[in-house]
Amino acid sequence: MNWIGLYTMLRREIQRTFRVVIQTLVAPVISAALYIFIFGSVIGTRIDDFSGVPYISFVFPGVLMLSIINASFASASSSLYFMRFTRGIEEILIAPFSYVEMLVGFVGSAVTRALLVAFLILGVGMLFGAITLVHPLWFVFYIAAIAAIFAMLGIIIALWAESFEQLQVLNTFVITPLTYLGGIFYSITFLPPLAASLTRANPFFYFADGVRSSMIGYTEADSTIGLVVIIGLVVFLGGLVIHLFRSGWKIRT
Repeated sequence: MNWIGLYTMLRREIQRTFRVVIQTLVAPVISAALYIFIFGSVIGTRIDDFSGVPYISFVFPGVLMLSIINASFASASSSLYFMRFTRGIEEILIAPFSYVEMLVGFVGSAVTRALLVAFLILGVGMLFGAITLVHPLWFVFYIAAIAAIFAMLGIIIALWAESFEQLQVLNTFVITPLTYLGGIFYSITFLPPLAASLTRANPFFYFADGVRSSMIGYTEADSTIGLVVIIGLVVFLGGLVIHLFRSGWKIRT
């Protein structure tokens, strides 16, 4: 493992994050604070508790998950996209990196940014009294795994995109709709049977439920199925990205 190279790559990406800190860290925190205030403090006071859990505590994990998805996807996709079109990717290709190390570098920097965003939003949640961490280690696991999934999706889209508009296609037409339909702001117990079944077929439901179970101990999904979905996506997308790097798709050809 090229530890010096990986450290250099991670340091460069973290420095890039802090060069545009308003966009990368401050903006997600402000957006999360508005979500928490509106759906938690304003609307939540008029909604009954879920199994003894206040609505603000129920909705907070989903808001946090939405923020880390956007952070990790944007970090990996924008980094690789601009490296492709400024020819900076050639520096990575000629460096003594294996394809696995390239994957670790891009995904590791995206996960780091996502964790920074997550802990900043946790600080905001403390101000609203929405924070409970029943299983801290599981919380870190779910945050890191979900961030890795969307970082790898960001890499794939960055390889495919030929314009900045295309870079936003997946986020606009797939990720955002599926996220909102994944039980972030509502319980599936509110849904009719068909809608509840469709929600259970949405992988984003298991992402939100995993984060929620680690924070407040409340779950609506089968935890085993959720872990299989998350770990399976990490392995599948990791293998796909390595294959794309090895074939040189859009970076050599």
